[in-house]
Amino acid sequence: MSYELWIGARYAGLARSRRRVGRGDRFVSFIAASSMAGIALGVAALIIVLSVMNGFQTQVRDRMLSVLPHIELYVPRMGPEQVLQEWRQIADMAGKNPEVRGTAPFVAAQGMIVRGEALSGVQIRGIDPKLEGSVSDVSGQMIAGRLDALAPGSFSIVLGNQIANSLGVGTGDTVLVLAPQGSISPAGFAPRMRQFTVSGIFSSGYYEYDASLAFINYEDAAKVFRDSGTSGVRLRIADMQQAPLVARQLTQALPSFVHAQDWTQNNRTWFAAVQTEKRMMFLILALIVAVAAFNLLSSLVMAVKDKRSDIAILRTLGASPREIARIFLVQGSLIGVVGTLLGVGFGMLVAYNIDVIVPFIERMLGVQFLPQQIYFISELPSSPQIEDIAVVAATSLVLSLLATLYPSWRASSLQPAQVLRHD
Repeated sequence: MSYELWIGARYAGLARSRRRVGRGDRFVSFIAASSMAGIALGVAALIIVLSVMNGFQTQVRDRMLSVLPHIELYVPRMGPEQVLQEWRQIADMAGKNPEVRGTAPFVAAQGMIVRGEALSGVQIRGIDPKLEGSVSDVSGQMIAGRLDALAPGSFSIVLGNQIANSLGVGTGDTVLVLAPQGSISPAGFAPRMRQFTVSGIFSSGYYEYDASLAFINYEDAAKVFRDSGTSGVRLRIADMQQAPLVARQLTQALPSFVHAQDWTQNNRTWFAAVQTEKRMMFLILALIVAVAAFNLLSSLVMAVKDKRSDIAILRTLGASPREIARIFLVQGSLIGVVGTLLGVGFGMLVAYNIDVIVPFIERMLGVQFLPQQIYFISELPSSPQIEDIAVVAATSLVLSLLATLYPSWRASSLQPAQVLRHD
């Protein structure tokens, strides 16, 4: 081991001398340890927060796509009944794409559900219960009743559990569904309405959908919402990440009057907001690492000042300015590397076990960090990504290395004669 590496490691508190450690050495080791701890905490905080944000995005996306299709094909200028007469042709044409795994018809509309004095605005989806399982997971999310009870002409409805709770209904109860369009009579405007029987209740785990989504048979939906609904074909593909590419391919392969819209377009605002928030959180939390790097710089400057006599003695023994600079470069680099490794280890430990740590803290403090009505999910998710961890570690190492340059240059520029004269 070269003496520069040994002395630098000793100043960093990672190597010990055989002689008794003096007060100055203990002081240098203390400020080195504090700098190391600051870097470790900053790196760990970055990894934990980015992992939680990745987990939040992934979990909400998966819950959304358990109800929503990967791609929707619709004809905006035609009524639901007209489109449904030709939906099998559109589905067959779309099925020629090798990525398509399932197809099913749909009718989408907005309406009101009334039960006594309770009223709720909902998004109504007309579906084919026999084919819905090929494009969504609603059938597996039923907590009461069955999805296949939505037979054509039965005018049955499946509600989200939050809607059912707000209306106070269960399976077998009846509700009144109001369509936006109606008829004008001498008595005034009369909205179109139809009585439906609640045949099931589902829970997707995504609060927004559980509180605003209802399913009926697509033929019944075409009759009730013939003037206000849109209809088409829902698709599920092999890789949901390829949905934008597959949608563009289908747009080119299908007739011009058929529009293709993938799940990223349907939820563009939400995903853009999450990405922006993630970038801002990275920049904000990176300041913690930057502060730790400034702390490292100041600690190295203090170490250089404390070790002026040692530097002067080494210079008189023949050490070159470059060798002196390398000593403090080694010291700062070791502090940065060890602090980064400790931060990565601690951050990954917490990120991979956050599903155990957070419930324990909630039980101990008697609080809930994620109210479902606000954050759509009730458990804090975590999804550590190797790319994020690598970027955080590289950022920490670069900042640590930059923080060592000025103290190293200052140590190498000390004149031994002046130092020894004053000491």
